[in-house]
Amino acid sequence: MVWSPPFPPRLTDLMRGLLQGPRPGRARCSTALSRNPSLEGAVVELARDLRRDGGRGEADLALVFCATAFASDLQRLLPLLRQAIPSRHWIGCAAGGVVGTDRDGEAHELEQQPAISVTLLTLPGCRLQPFHLEAGRLPDLDGPSQQWLDWVGASPEDGHSMLLFVDPGCPTINDLISGLDYAYPQAVKVGGIAGQHSSSHGSLLLGDQVLDGAVGCLISGAWRLDPVVAQGCRPIGPVFEVDRAERNVVQRLSSSGSSGTPVACLQAILETLTPQERDLVRHSLFLGVARSSFQLASGGEGSEDPAFLVRNLIGVDPRTGSVAVGERLRVGQQVQFQLRDADASRQEQRQLLLRQQRRQAEPLAALLFACLGRGAGLYGEPNGDVQACRDLFRTVPMAGAFCNGEIGPVGGASHLHGYTASWGFLVPHQPPA
Repeated sequence: MVWSPPFPPRLTDLMRGLLQGPRPGRARCSTALSRNPSLEGAVVELARDLRRDGGRGEADLALVFCATAFASDLQRLLPLLRQAIPSRHWIGCAAGGVVGTDRDGEAHELEQQPAISVTLLTLPGCRLQPFHLEAGRLPDLDGPSQQWLDWVGASPEDGHSMLLFVDPGCPTINDLISGLDYAYPQAVKVGGIAGQHSSSHGSLLLGDQVLDGAVGCLISGAWRLDPVVAQGCRPIGPVFEVDRAERNVVQRLSSSGSSGTPVACLQAILETLTPQERDLVRHSLFLGVARSSFQLASGGEGSEDPAFLVRNLIGVDPRTGSVAVGERLRVGQQVQFQLRDADASRQEQRQLLLRQQRRQAEPLAALLFACLGRGAGLYGEPNGDVQACRDLFRTVPMAGAFCNGEIGPVGGASHLHGYTASWGFLVPHQPPA
């Protein structure tokens, strides 16, 4: 909306300057996106568009996502941005691709090209606790949770959401995610693994520094992140129960009173598939592993369907018919073969976003952390994921990154995913009665 009051030009400029700062108690989201290959030029464009969008007052949190094309200049990025744009806290990462919203309100997925996205959030009633975790210094998962709390340095009181970005060189990423779940069990965690580059520094942004390890921000109070995790698969065949397994190798499955090796079970499923589906099996077959907590994949409750964590099939033993999976399995666990393609991804994501729309009609912002294997490579055209969101949320600003692994909850626990779109919708939080 353009405001044109009948005042003299000087008075008009004064009034605009007074009104463009955020009003007390009013939440705001301002976004900017630059494709300028020059770092200085990009910062000028970002600051200009954020001022035009009403972002002149100090924001509470600035989210910065930049392409790894700027890796050699990464250490200059935050000081330049902080000099031009006021915000209390800064967090973000370099990535293989950038998600952002331009000055016209159009959301874009920019892959393999220079781009920087900045989102300013003013969140009255929110407590933000940014933190940095050094790589290779994890507390003991078998020790008390207080060790993890002391290590992170963020108070868990009322902490219901967490942004989390991990450097690709960080070891034991799964243990890190499990430990944060252990220490902050009520906090929904959304984020991803940053992009790789050849420079000597890390890929993470916090304050005015470039870091490795992991960075995050614990969110408490009046706003929260609603997660939507779209794994982009559809099930084929029945749900099986694991009869015999050793670590991540499945040796025997059963369903409806009959049992067999995983390879034999898959051969029986192939007979029921179309020729196109059989072709997909050759390169897009995965295994869904049911979690013990029967919740929706988007983190919501109220469904009796098992939430399946989709994992890679990493090997087959033709002698025994066993398969190796990218997840440790146990006897009695439920599994189901899955196929991934563009149509399945569109359909699953739309269903999950519709569910989110029914929960919260128009969020303040939507954050997307998508796999590098999605985008135009999956859909055959750009903006596949952001367009699915735009179809349902007409005006919501979007930001995020293409990641080397996506973090989001499935079945009540946080996991590291692949080929996934992990969304975080920023919505008002009402504490439970």
